[in-house]
Amino acid sequence: MVLISGVSSDGATLRRSAMRLTRRLRRARPEGGLASAKLSVLGELYRQGEQTPHQLAVADRVRPQSLTRTLAALERDRLVYRRRDTSDRRRSWIGLTSEGFDALSGDMAERDRWLDAQIQRLSSAERAVLALAAELMDRLADES
Repeated sequence: MVLISGVSSDGATLRRSAMRLTRRLRRARPEGGLASAKLSVLGELYRQGEQTPHQLAVADRVRPQSLTRTLAALERDRLVYRRRDTSDRRRSWIGLTSEGFDALSGDMAERDRWLDAQIQRLSSAERAVLALAAELMDRLADES
């Protein structure tokens, strides 16, 4: 295999594997599910709680203007709410509604079912290694 980055390392191997699994999990999503941009916003709100549109844009590495349409659609579908900041009326906060939580949970459930079925095909030792790897990947993701 020709390496695009020209670097063969543990990091490159892990990145490639994580990306392949991410693409495969995308295919396991339910038909007609939410768009990736919407899922990303809902997931961020679930993990971090209420945020400003600017904070959401920074988290997704997009311009705030790019997020406007996504937030409007999520509000229209009642998956998020918007409230004005009491100390700065120009600022608004976006939060996850119970309908938004349900939509996010439903989307994740499909992928979790697929992944659980695949994991069950592994030996108990492989499942233990994978559980440890998941914990380590979470630690890596939490690093700044």
